[in-house]
Amino acid sequence: MASSTVTPPRPDRPARPNLAFRHLRGHRSPAEFAALVRRAAREIGECVSCDARYIGRVEAGEIRCPNYAYERVFLHMFPGRTLTDLGFAPRASVRGRGARAPEDEPCAHTTRPERTTSDERNTAETGGAHQPYDTQDPYDKYHDHEESDVLRRAFMTGGGATMAAATLGPLGLAHDASTARPVRRAGAGEAGALEEAVRRIRLLDDRHGADGLYRRAAAPLRAAYALLDAGTTRQTTADRLHSGAGELAISVGWLAHDSGRFDDARSHYAEALATARVTGDQGLEAHAFCNTAFLARDAGRPREAVRAAQAAQRVARPLGSPRLMSLLALREAGGWAGLADRTGCEQALVRAQALYDRGPCDSDPEWMSFYGEAELEGLEAQCWSTLGDWPRAARHAKRAADLQDPHFSRNIALYTAELADDLARGGLPDEAAVAGMRVLDLLDQVQSSRIQTMLAGTARVLLPHRRAGGVSTFLERHASTPRMV
Repeated sequence: MASSTVTPPRPDRPARPNLAFRHLRGHRSPAEFAALVRRAAREIGECVSCDARYIGRVEAGEIRCPNYAYERVFLHMFPGRTLTDLGFAPRASVRGRGARAPEDEPCAHTTRPERTTSDERNTAETGGAHQPYDTQDPYDKYHDHEESDVLRRAFMTGGGATMAAATLGPLGLAHDASTARPVRRAGAGEAGALEEAVRRIRLLDDRHGADGLYRRAAAPLRAAYALLDAGTTRQTTADRLHSGAGELAISVGWLAHDSGRFDDARSHYAEALATARVTGDQGLEAHAFCNTAFLARDAGRPREAVRAAQAAQRVARPLGSPRLMSLLALREAGGWAGLADRTGCEQALVRAQALYDRGPCDSDPEWMSFYGEAELEGLEAQCWSTLGDWPRAARHAKRAADLQDPHFSRNIALYTAELADDLARGGLPDEAAVAGMRVLDLLDQVQSSRIQTMLAGTARVLLPHRRAGGVSTFLERHASTPRMV
């Protein structure tokens, strides 16, 4: 959105699609390409909140020139190219804001969420003209523009799991609900902050695991539903708020799920499902059913897992995303495995692979950015493990760990813990101990009760083999590793 100091563009100057940028995206979906942008940003120490919507705005020509942070990231991704080569206008040519000399740029690397004024919120919600310059500028902290208090307090980046938990500030509410200020009517700024909160939780969970985040994430969820209660004058904003609140409920539910709080997770998922049905949001409903199926499998309710996964597939089929249908087939496979139905499990796995092979598309939900080949292999490993086919499970778990993006420490630890357990139960204690040691090396970065529980089970299986090479070392180190509370 434009700041109040920027002259709005002429209404007779429509945005031109950025075909060069669209060509660079290639066969990837906007969500997948956004994930690549975020990964490239981390490689050079930047922090950008890129998502499928941002990619869409760039390709539609709404962002004629990116901010400085995005510029650095894009030039890192495509070395040797200029902004013009990427389809952007020269910075000096963008109306309403001159280029800033590099020596004038502040050097702080913190991302400020997008600013909006009340007039601009109304313009955006009524389909008015868009500012062609990307003003989501993390370096522009010297202008005293009016901005949403919600945005100013939403999810900033910290280093390490402890800092990550500490930075999960609520969306404009105090930590103690009794001290919360009255919430004014929500606008596009609040909806944007809510969407950013969901992305921040997912990113921090990928990097650090759920245990350190769950309690802090409950406050933003309360704030999100307070925004819904406050109401809004625009239906488009109301739809975004409902969708954002539902996605946030699912994200917080996942943190509860991954940290072993199954009853809390079930409640959050049910809340998201109710929100989806109130607004007729099929994408949100499919997501809620997807996570409910996964939770039911982990909680020992495999028949419920099958039913929830099948319900998710019925809802998701009109959405046109083969990758989403692939993930939901894997959720169903996990339920069949829990019922010891090998045939049902194998049929669902074959369907999941066939759907995955159709490739990504623009209809893939943003939240599915985690679902790649590594996750597919990891979920299949879990199915074979549940069925007691340890060698087959170990093969898939090893592939999952090898394929996983190194930035996602939590998933690497999860897949490697699965591998260690499969090897131990398959009669390969030496190899299991080696894999277990790799997981222990990651536990200073990852806080996940799920992973710790898996590793504890592996240690119990290995106890009779304590004299085997490397097993005693693993058992001693595991015993001395503190458990997260």
